[in-house]
Amino acid sequence: MRGKPSVRALAVVNGVLILALGLVILSTPVVAQPGGAPRARGEYTMVAGKTSAGGSNSAVFILDAANREMVAVRWDQSKRSLTGIGYRNLDTDAKSQPGR
Repeated sequence: MRGKPSVRALAVVNGVLILALGLVILSTPVVAQPGGAPRARGEYTMVAGKTSAGGSNSAVFILDAANREMVAVRWDQSKRSLTGIGYRNLDTDAKSQPGR
């Protein structure tokens, strides 16, 4: 039967693992957006509302003020999950010239 590993050997193994984890974290860039564009941390506001779409007309509108984006979702009872209704980039909308 083998003896218990020494405390020193366990400390060395833990040190090597921490060093490897640090190298992986520092060497790998974290990119969540297509094209690698940096993204600010979100500041979210959620508002309940109604839509004119078919089915359930209740929706939740989620606004990300920091990134100027809005998403609308509704609860799908049959799937028991949130289903996306739409997405808007508010910067793009503000720059567009509406036709009147």
